[in-house]
Amino acid sequence: MPDDFRFVVKAQRGASIRALSTTEESVAWLTERLDGFGERLGAVLYRVPHNVSRRPDGSSDLAVQRLLAAWPRGIPLTMEFQHASWHVDETFSALREAGAILCTTELPESEAPPDIRVTGTGLYLRLRRTDYDADELARWAARIRPFLDAGHPVLAFFRHDETGRAAELAQDLTALVEGRTPLR
Repeated sequence: MPDDFRFVVKAQRGASIRALSTTEESVAWLTERLDGFGERLGAVLYRVPHNVSRRPDGSSDLAVQRLLAAWPRGIPLTMEFQHASWHVDETFSALREAGAILCTTELPESEAPPDIRVTGTGLYLRLRRTDYDADELARWAARIRPFLDAGHPVLAFFRHDETGRAAELAQDLTALVEGRTPLR
């Protein structure tokens, strides 16, 4: 295994939803065994599902703030807010203050590439289309390169599905980011 290989853990859906209401015990349950990964733990992805929106009165912000406050600082946290209502300055500020990374997600139905915002010490990208052509991969590589040059590590994931293209796409994107010719 290469020295720079990192594991990423996806928080269990039910536990991640409960953590917004029973914060301390849920966070402890989610994180208690992660120390076994040591320095190889790249991130824990915590998804706030699409059916959980930010309340206009800001009361839902308190639940996220409690989660961020309870999260152990030694465990890298990435937050994915699937509902667009969360993509506001208050959310970005809370993540930045906690050192948590905002997950950038490109959905299959996206017409334009999503904004990339740096809130933590790196980037976490979920590229969810079934396939990407050479030009699309080249555009993503061009978007990623400045962040790497600025010292931000990047974790990028392609959709895993029945087509089995995720590994090939990852290899091609890596080659493009490194200035090499893709294999395909």
